[in-house]
Amino acid sequence: MTRAVVTLLAIAVVACGGGGGDGGSPAVSAEPTATPSAARGVRLKKVADFDAPLYLTSPPGDQRRQFVVEQGGRVMVVRDGRKLRSPFLDIRSQVTAGGEQGLLSIAFAPDYARSGLFYVYFTDRSGDERIVEYHRRDADHADPGSARLVLRMADPEVNHNGGLLLFGPDDLMYVGTGDGGGGGDQHGSRGNAQNLGSLLGKILRIDPRAGGGRPYQVPSDNPFVGRAGARGEVYAYGLRNPWRFSFDRKTGDLAIGDVGQNAWEEIDFVRRGAGSGANFGWRPFEGRARYTAGESAPGAIAPVIVRSHDAGNCSITGGVVVRDRALAGLRGRYVFGDFCKGRIESARLSPGRARGVRRTSLKVDSLSSFGEDVQGRVYAISLGGPVYRIVPR
Repeated sequence: MTRAVVTLLAIAVVACGGGGGDGGSPAVSAEPTATPSAARGVRLKKVADFDAPLYLTSPPGDQRRQFVVEQGGRVMVVRDGRKLRSPFLDIRSQVTAGGEQGLLSIAFAPDYARSGLFYVYFTDRSGDERIVEYHRRDADHADPGSARLVLRMADPEVNHNGGLLLFGPDDLMYVGTGDGGGGGDQHGSRGNAQNLGSLLGKILRIDPRAGGGRPYQVPSDNPFVGRAGARGEVYAYGLRNPWRFSFDRKTGDLAIGDVGQNAWEEIDFVRRGAGSGANFGWRPFEGRARYTAGESAPGAIAPVIVRSHDAGNCSITGGVVVRDRALAGLRGRYVFGDFCKGRIESARLSPGRARGVRRTSLKVDSLSSFGEDVQGRVYAISLGGPVYRIVPR
């Protein structure tokens, strides 16, 4: 088998939790019945094939290029619709890849056009997670000698690594981290996700620029700054493995695809700014179901969408709210899917609920991620190799 296929099989098994106890009975039968989508006027247009691709994005202001992250440790460039032979960045010698580990995302600084700064999140050779800053050398190549370590997080297991970096609507960096792995958030007396003293099982919010003698800065308005026993970097908590999350490019609202344990996958949603200090419930809850008896999750926000493993789901792939004007049938709707099922669904999200949950006609085998370019065009990515753009039929 090829390396991509081996990786595909590993991530399908690991991402759904494995080895972690019984998810319990659902508090409610919470999986909405999906109805056929009216968005039949869309199709998948293949961009190119890559080696185990995991993410796509574009730098601010650059309408010519998309950058595709390959799990093994390369970032490839698509320029004017054509995949370039030479990688933008190649750090394969520094990356542990396979299963849920690897080079997991890239984020360009809001002032990238001027500063040339960008950041990558990857699993290093010791199995820990790193955020590293680089400078570009030119528009199609990074300067590999410019690396500066921003943050390193010890990671006790090979799974639940989170992995997404995003600059939010406030131009600060948001970082999704897994709960430390294994199953059942097993590290520590109550696990990591509910422990505000741990960076794991969280969304972090930082300014990645060095300052005050530190490699990054903690914003003073973060919700737990100054609280005894809490890490100031924490923005939101109670997450198992927020593999992919997104900010609506129009409203700034936050949607999180949090990968489940043995029973339930979930999509969480809050309005712009309402994620500050939010608790999304893991490990006391998996989806809307009680997972750990006798544990509390103060103020837990229930998911707006859940998907059952009994229906063939294994690992939620969080998506984006579509703002591409060319996709009239999907505009304003959140698109998402599942790694195992591959069927892309859409819904309108609001606090506490999702309306009009529908299946689209689109299916991507081994659906690893969604992406947006600077123009708001939406992409669907298969770990097996192809990257597609969602276009009008």
